[in-house]
Amino acid sequence: MAFRVIEGGLSARSSAFAGTTGDAPPTQEDVLREAERRIRAIGYDRWRNREAVTGIPVPREIRYLAMQIGYVAEAIGRLADIPADFHSDVYWPA
Repeated sequence: MAFRVIEGGLSARSSAFAGTTGDAPPTQEDVLREAERRIRAIGYDRWRNREAVTGIPVPREIRYLAMQIGYVAEAIGRLADIPADFHSDVYWPA
């Protein structure tokens, strides 16, 4: 049996935050990276490409979820003190 690391696993989280130290507060760029990761995870780019090629619109649920993720990223990024656990599911839409 062969094991492989899946995208979004612990190795992806450590590499995504490799530029920040444990003591440094998170930045707006960190929040935007997390939002981009979440949007990639729902496959939004694939749905947009399908819409461009076939004309079939992106499903409403996917479009709204991507909009909500963008809104949350902007709201968290505007905070004076971005929470250290901003990547927790508590802050993001499901």
